[in-house]
Amino acid sequence: MKTWDTIATQHAVREFSDEPVKPKRIKRILDAGRRAPSSNNEQRWAFVVITDRARLTELGRVGMWSSHLAGAAFAVALVTPDADEHWVRESIAFDLGQVVQNMMLEAWEMGIGSCHASVYDPELAQRLLGYPPGLRCDYLISFGYPKDGAEPGKHVARRPLADLRHDEVYQA
Repeated sequence: MKTWDTIATQHAVREFSDEPVKPKRIKRILDAGRRAPSSNNEQRWAFVVITDRARLTELGRVGMWSSHLAGAAFAVALVTPDADEHWVRESIAFDLGQVVQNMMLEAWEMGIGSCHASVYDPELAQRLLGYPPGLRCDYLISFGYPKDGAEPGKHVARRPLADLRHDEVYQA
């Protein structure tokens, strides 16, 4: 699939089939995340891959809208330093956005759906994922083949560009 087609058709998938995702495809998705740009090329992230059904089910409770993790073939937790400085936290969050987008687009190109989830219960996430103090997990991504059989190719409705674009200055 061409890059534009992947971008134009990718959408959140929250219900997954029981079909497992092959390890080489998981590795490819992780590699796409690894290749994301980062501030000063610091790459301040680690990926925890979760395939255990019981752990996925428990992770489905880390946020208000994270229940899709329970049905995923696998999930990736994004673990980063727990920085005190606001600018460092913002930089990490921006970098993670690019990591997540790379992973989700690569997955979609292979017909694998995904959905990101925010962590609202950091203590539960730390207990389930086992990372030490000084680190944090704010985001997870669920992955799996779509339950409804959705596949790449159908463009997803979005607001028209004319409603979003402002030239030179913002105009209300």
